[in-house]
Amino acid sequence: MGAYLTITSKGQMTVPKEIRDELNIMPGDKCYAWVRGNEMIVIPRNKNFADLVGFLGDPPRGKGATLEEIDLAVAQATGRHVMGLDDKDDQR
Repeated sequence: MGAYLTITSKGQMTVPKEIRDELNIMPGDKCYAWVRGNEMIVIPRNKNFADLVGFLGDPPRGKGATLEEIDLAVAQATGRHVMGLDDKDDQR
């Protein structure tokens, strides 16, 4: 599903109701956005961490990660999943 959005003079946009309903986005939910090429990717951050168990594969052994690194890895993996990409596609 896709929809056109309008950016306001304050740089804000409204997510259409059909998309909010499909993604279960509620008022106050956070989203993560980044630029890849000439595209803006926006991912809702309304999933519980438990829902994402195993999503990134097996953790690396012997290497710790900060919460910021974990958040970024989860957001990027979610973006790849939503876009239907695997790791090698994301390297373009």
